[in-house]
Amino acid sequence: MAEAVHIVWIILQIAFGFHLFFPLFLFLLSKVKGKTTPSKEAVKQLDFAVIITAYEETINLHDVVDAFSQQRYENYTIYLVADKCDVSQLHFDNPRVNVLVPPQTIGSNTGSHAYAFEHFKQKHDVVTIIDSDNIIDKNYLFALNQCLSQGFKAVQGLRAAKNLDSDYARLDAARDIYYHYYDGELLYNVGSSATLSGSAMAFDVNLYSDFLSKCKVSGAGFDKVLQAFLVQQDIRIAFCKKAVLLDQKTSNASTLVKQRSRWINTWFKYFKYGFTLLFKGLSHFSFNQLLFGLVLLRPPLFIFLILSLLALVINIVLGLNVWLWVAGFVAFIVAFFIALASADTDKRIYSALAKIPKFVFYQVLSLTKVRVANKISVATKHEK
Repeated sequence: MAEAVHIVWIILQIAFGFHLFFPLFLFLLSKVKGKTTPSKEAVKQLDFAVIITAYEETINLHDVVDAFSQQRYENYTIYLVADKCDVSQLHFDNPRVNVLVPPQTIGSNTGSHAYAFEHFKQKHDVVTIIDSDNIIDKNYLFALNQCLSQGFKAVQGLRAAKNLDSDYARLDAARDIYYHYYDGELLYNVGSSATLSGSAMAFDVNLYSDFLSKCKVSGAGFDKVLQAFLVQQDIRIAFCKKAVLLDQKTSNASTLVKQRSRWINTWFKYFKYGFTLLFKGLSHFSFNQLLFGLVLLRPPLFIFLILSLLALVINIVLGLNVWLWVAGFVAFIVAFFIALASADTDKRIYSALAKIPKFVFYQVLSLTKVRVANKISVATKHEK
């Protein structure tokens, strides 16, 4: 019996500890493989359908749409789906903007996307997804077009922080930098797929239409279902670092708890796709599916760090080997700062790192609200 418990404990430690070493492993592997180099195919002028989804709020929509007037790329049409919104103050000079008001509340991202598809003015090549608080860089569509012209059917852009007005926002930004570097840029560079982030995404229009027809997603987490749908077909999701979108970061504790409870809920709901992709990768000898499946099985950052710390404490108490755990935490910390250094990170983010324990506390609090996450709120409330 004691031997069986010991074996189980070893397996559990490997399951937790693997994720401490994985980021540094990705970093080293990317140095061996080098960056993914684009093909030399001619750049096409793709026709973009830009879908902007809004739920209840319109406070930022004029800024969101106005950013398109600065675009280097002009072959696009905007479909602004104002779900359960008062649109009386929404007036745009840009003739490419189509404001769509569903007759009944939709209450889901994919539902709003499908509604936009039903109202397309013409046949488009590509669809890109934007949230109601996002501001795109002037090169956003141009960069996506460059990447998609190389033959990719799915692309994730870079979501940078729009605001750093509180420690919560700065730590939220640090988290995004970490994930974009390892789960986006490096995962793609070593031959797998970038994970999807809910916006700043672009897809072949027929491929996304196929997803909408086959996958009905309610509540948060459509991006989790979408990325699994794509990689199960062994479609690589490219990462386009030059397609920059500014995203509103969480500025207060109340919003953080509600937002994170929904995000954690989606991990528990959809992490099973990791097993599916892992087995597909092994059976099909697909590095893309295998590595992506491992990433999907990783718990949210604060959960696996807490579990790893707990495992270290248990080993100390039981007098077991702790040096691998110490090495794991050192490897993770080094990898975390490599990510921050790669992004020319704002000094305010570095100064906010001392508040990580408080940030983690509120995420633990959000864990207690996971069961009622989708009842707390449908979407994050935004500020101007």
